[in-house]
Amino acid sequence: MTEEEETAFEEFLAARSTALLRTATLVCGASAHDAEDLVQGALERVYRHWPRIRHDNPEAYARRTVVNAAISRSRRRKVIKEITFARPPDREAPAADLDLRDALLTELRRLPARMRAVVVLRYWEDQSEAETAAMLGCSVGTVKSQAARGLARMRARIGAVKGITV
Repeated sequence: MTEEEETAFEEFLAARSTALLRTATLVCGASAHDAEDLVQGALERVYRHWPRIRHDNPEAYARRTVVNAAISRSRRRKVIKEITFARPPDREAPAADLDLRDALLTELRRLPARMRAVVVLRYWEDQSEAETAAMLGCSVGTVKSQAARGLARMRARIGAVKGITV
């Protein structure tokens, strides 16, 4: 790689690595260490292909790599571990908001991997249906149905457990 390409990759890394880590944590429903491993693997692939992808959309390439790796990992896993998400220390929220956040994250982890990926990309990452479909390699209709079913499951479980209307 040329020095200019190295510099461009370092700038990309500085700008987007935190967002990729957040996506990995939510999509794989795993510990911070597992999410970091997914992001590291994705960034290795981005680095290898940087001269080819840097002018297109390297963030989409990296995000898709993270999502695909998370889905593949969940297919291989036979044992599901109890996972906890760390709360961001820089914001204080009312207890009711934290309860709802905990309930949402718990129910998100219970969704099947592909459905969880759709919900995270559509609602946490604010991707369009078409962008989500392209990233996951499926149709827009699949994204719509997976999102609707995932949200319905989460709403039903949260309402039953917490008495909360979402």
